Amino acid sequence: MKVESNGCTFNLSLEGRADAPVIMLSHGIATDIGIWDDLVPLLATRYRVLRYDSRGHGASEATQGAYSLSQLADDVTGILDALEIDRAHFAGLSMGGMVGLELALRAPERMTSIAVCNARGSAPAQYRDAWTDRSRKAREGGMETMVEPSISRWFTPGFQARRPDAMEKMAGIIRRTSVDGYCGSAAALSELDHEKHLPAVTVPLLFLTGAEDQGAPPSVVRPMQEKAPASLYVELPDAGHISVMEQPRLFAEALLGFIDPIAAGAPAQPAHA
Repeated sequence: MKVESNGCTFNLSLEGRADAPVIMLSHGIATDIGIWDDLVPLLATRYRVLRYDSRGHGASEATQGAYSLSQLADDVTGILDALEIDRAHFAGLSMGGMVGLELALRAPERMTSIAVCNARGSAPAQYRDAWTDRSRKAREGGMETMVEPSISRWFTPGFQARRPDAMEKMAGIIRRTSVDGYCGSAAALSELDHEKHLPAVTVPLLFLTGAEDQGAPPSVVRPMQEKAPASLYVELPDAGHISVMEQPRLFAEALLGFIDPIAAGAPAQPAHA
């Protein structure tokens, strides 16, 4: 399915019960809606699951120039408007989680809850420099230059060894990502500065990460959760940065444990690490 939002054409998939609350899934940089393949069946029996390819990724349009987190958040609300969805539970991984934090500040009235998964809340100098370097390499050598470094950074060694099929799937996703989409999104990630605003967020928040995540490790994510009132924290064992692919069932359990009480009108229950 294709929809127009915020001056861009987006590819999306909508699955599950038509009368159920909506869970919107937002992927990370250089990935696409395929990372959610094992998760969606675990959610769609109880929820309407909306996943979309981010601007410049997958089968969505790749606009040129630097993107911003505000632009990526407006993409989300525009997609909801196009589908006539007033509110949604939002779950974002990596870049998607950073978009979720932007939505918590810019459009809290559209978000029933937000799960910030494997994502940072600020961009220190070393982080910004890394994205500048990756963008330069992608411009000079194409997305093939991002395949091996990304896979080795995103997944635990054990999962890489056990699941060559998943590694090949991810390699294909990275290769298909537009260079414009990658570099535009890298510019958005470099401006990340949400952590200082967490005490003022009113939307229910879940912070989730993998125990072996190199990009958003527990040492970074747990302090974010401690700044956000009444938020929850879950740490998935034996999982790296793309935790939903390594541990889809545990990821689903954590997400549903957070969302189900909210959907039922009750406060979210504390989750165990």
